[in-house]
Amino acid sequence: MNDSTHCPTCQSEHAYQDRDLWICPECGHEWSAAAGAEAAAPDEGGVRDAHGNALSDGDSVIVMKDLKVKGSSSVVKGGTKVRNIRLQDATDGHNIACKIDGIGAMNLKSEFVRKA
Repeated sequence: MNDSTHCPTCQSEHAYQDRDLWICPECGHEWSAAAGAEAAAPDEGGVRDAHGNALSDGDSVIVMKDLKVKGSSSVVKGGTKVRNIRLQDATDGHNIACKIDGIGAMNLKSEFVRKA
């Protein structure tokens, strides 16, 4: 099979065609042959928040849920506004570096914040 028949979501090679749609039996994703080439290309939009908004250095974000601080009894409460974030490349998923009032410097995952 060629790359256009691989699932754009999970890269499975077991996708099959049903009329004008391609269907992946492993993840259940469906796409048209024309959209498959566009969806297969990864989005190079950078770091995105939980709602899909692009984040950049200096933005303000709001923490969406209570987060335990590792190695401490402190908790970052949901609704806490964090100003002047810095984006970083991190293999462990913590791609936001910031300072939180009352807690100090820490790293956050972008999936737990939304752009303010």
